[in-house]
Amino acid sequence: MSGAGDMATSARPVQGRSLLQDAIRRLSRNRAAIVAFGVIVAIALLSLIGPWVSAHAYDELYYDFVAVPPSLAEGFLFGTDGVGRDLFVRTLYGARVSLSVALAATSVSLVIGVLYGAISGYLGGRADLLMMRFVDVLYALPFMFFVILLMVVFGRNLVLMFVALGLVEWLTMARIVRGQTLSLKRKEFVEAAVASGVRTPAIILRHIIPNLMGPVIVYVTLTIPQVILIESFLSFLGLGVQEPLTSLGVLIAEGAEEMETAPWMLVFPAVFLVALLFSFNFLGDGLRDALDPKDR
Repeated sequence: MSGAGDMATSARPVQGRSLLQDAIRRLSRNRAAIVAFGVIVAIALLSLIGPWVSAHAYDELYYDFVAVPPSLAEGFLFGTDGVGRDLFVRTLYGARVSLSVALAATSVSLVIGVLYGAISGYLGGRADLLMMRFVDVLYALPFMFFVILLMVVFGRNLVLMFVALGLVEWLTMARIVRGQTLSLKRKEFVEAAVASGVRTPAIILRHIIPNLMGPVIVYVTLTIPQVILIESFLSFLGLGVQEPLTSLGVLIAEGAEEMETAPWMLVFPAVFLVALLFSFNFLGDGLRDALDPKDR
């Protein structure tokens, strides 16, 4: 009887794991990536919900142009800025604007870079050569000055900032996608699609791009902190968002001016910015390790 039971047990099918399940399992073992993801979610939720539940408004003056230090008794957790506005609410608004700019600009970079790189890599030949030389020419341009010029000519507009930063960041995405496409287009499933008469646009959209999501997701998590830094730099120069809205770069610029007399104005926004940058980088490293097929 025991032999029959052993045979029945051995005859049971082995439950396998999909690539997504395997990646999630590997990512869950990376404590740094999990903590970083928790920090990003916490800051995002706090920046969305915090200003709504706070008793203070981000644009209201509670003191007449006086920077008040943090005080739990008065309800100012981060104190006030140089004109008497609640720094806690303004920091949350700044994190919201910085994250919005980063996500929107990264989305623009993602769409342009993935499509451009996939088309270039799949077509190959002269088309690939011309498209990549165009990317090389754009790489040689001083894009920071290009963004600054756009801000000066068209004004400080959030939508324009989304587009400008997205146009800056799509070049590297295109090169990464193009390199991955060159290896994918020689795979058997692509050759089978070509033999079946599937058109080139359908092959790129249905077969090439879905199989690029691993490297693309990793690079996206590394692009977001880079965009946040660029936005903060532009805001630090005074070319960012307009008052009464704010961003982390604007708050850090204001805090740097009052660093000796009101250090809290610099410390709290800088802590939020550093936490976001480190968290996205740790999450990107964790995703890279989890999605790398060579490590499986």
